[in-house]
Order: sequence, then structure tokens, then C-alpha cells
Amino acid sequence: MVASRDSAVGEQSPDGGKKVAKGAKGVAGVKSESHTALVRRARRINRELAEIYPYAHPELDFENPFQLVVATVLSAQTTDLRVNQTTPALFAKYPTPEDLAVADPEAVEEILRPTGFFRAKTKSVIGLSKALVADFGGEVPGRLEDLVKLPGVGRKTAFVVLGNAFGRPGITVDTHFQRLVRRWKWTEATEPDKIEAAVGALFPKSDWTMLSHHVIFHGRRICHARKPACGACPIAPLCPAYGEGETDPEKAKKLLKYEKGGYPGQRLNPPQAYLDAGGKPAPPLGSA
Repeated sequence: MVASRDSAVGEQSPDGGKKVAKGAKGVAGVKSESHTALVRRARRINRELAEIYPYAHPELDFENPFQLVVATVLSAQTTDLRVNQTTPALFAKYPTPEDLAVADPEAVEEILRPTGFFRAKTKSVIGLSKALVADFGGEVPGRLEDLVKLPGVGRKTAFVVLGNAFGRPGITVDTHFQRLVRRWKWTEATEPDKIEAAVGALFPKSDWTMLSHHVIFHGRRICHARKPACGACPIAPLCPAYGEGETDPEKAKKLLKYEKGGYPGQRLNPPQAYLDAGGKPAPPLGSA
């Protein structure tokens, strides 16, 4: 782990005894960083994140491409946890595109109500199911140009499906990804397609899917939007934004979420590797 090798570190983090940065804010010289240096730093961050989150995975529960595309559409403006708590009832009643395509919208709305914007989401998932049946024989297509034609499916959703259901590399530019790559000065872009292009140019295409998981995991667990836990961050020595959040190790430790803070994760049925690492499955909808 980088923090245990860097001479700038001092305090122990609450996770595995690894050390984190203490002292001056930011990475020296990052403003004048060459492209080559940026590529090296970016790839080093990804390597460190791969060590921190060796079990990183998509945090939406799914058993097939249809479930994943529906769940990803439903994840807009809500948490993956809420989606995972909601989709078991949806897929139990409508297990295939053919079933959902002919569903009563009011019945679907009632199931999707906990996810927010349930009327628009109902329209999207019924619409994409109809399109799958009419245009793709009831099968989710494995090409970007086909996926983005489906109602409610943009590039972000398409890359989630391609990377995790079909094993085809893609960068998922969600809110966590956008926040972190800008904090790390990988890009100054604000538009998702420009962020995707800029970050994609820093990494081999084969890294894109797992890079997305690493960054999103870190954004949810440590590098939060409102108050990042800088004092508990193992990649602090590589971060130009170090100091924007809480730097005191003990105070930062209290900000950690999910398995880093001892809380259940996002999935009801997480991968075994996540459970083996101490992660806990989420509670079902309606549980105490």
C-alpha cells in the first residue's frame, strides 16, 4: 500500500494498520504535472485501490443482463441499496422482458415507489422491456450502440451492463467517479462524456471496468462528497485534494461507511469474496 511506503505518512488508519498522510495538503508539483507523470500517478492510485478493495464489484444485485439493465435504470437518483431492496419483488413478479413489457403500470409503480421518481422509472423499464422484445428477441444486446437506444439507457448505464454482464470494458461515470477523478486532478472536465474520454486515455482499455469499481467503492466508503475522511484514506499521499475533509485519524474513522466502518454493504447477495473480506450483506426492504 502506498501510504506504508511513503515518507510523508505518519498516522495509522483504522483499516488494517495501514498509514495515511499527515501534514501538508496536496501532492507537491501537481499543478505542473506532465502528462507522463499524471498517467503514472493515476495508475498508481488504481493499483493502490485494487489492494484496498480487492473484492470491488458492481453493487447492484443481478442474475442476468436483463436484471442488471433494469436495476441500473432504477438506480438513478437513489442508492444501489434501495434498488437492491426493491428489485426482488419486481423480478419475482416480472422475471423476463416479455413479462414486464405487458405489466400493468400501476402495479409496477407500486413496487418501484421506494426508489423515487417511480412513475418515470416505471415508464422506462416497461419501455425498455418492450424494446427488448420488439427489437432484440427479448435479449439484452451486447453492443453500446444498441443499448443506448433503449428507453432510460444512456452511456453510463450501457457501460455498467457491458462491463459487468458481458465482460466488455467500459468506464462508468457516475457521481462518485466524477467527484473523485476531479479531486485527483485526472481531468478538469465536468461533462460525463469528456470525463470518460480523458480518464480512459490514462489507462489501458482492459482496466476500465475494474477502475470504475475501485473509484466508486472509494467514493462511497471514504472519499465522500460532503466530508471526505482524509485522515483515514490510504491513498492520501497521492491526492491533491488531501485536507478538504477531516484529517484527524480518529474523527475520520467515524466517517467511514460500509465495511470500512463496520456497516452492511449495498447488496443483499454480494459476491463471496466480499463476504470473505468481512463485508456484510444489506438488509431486505422493510427489515428493522
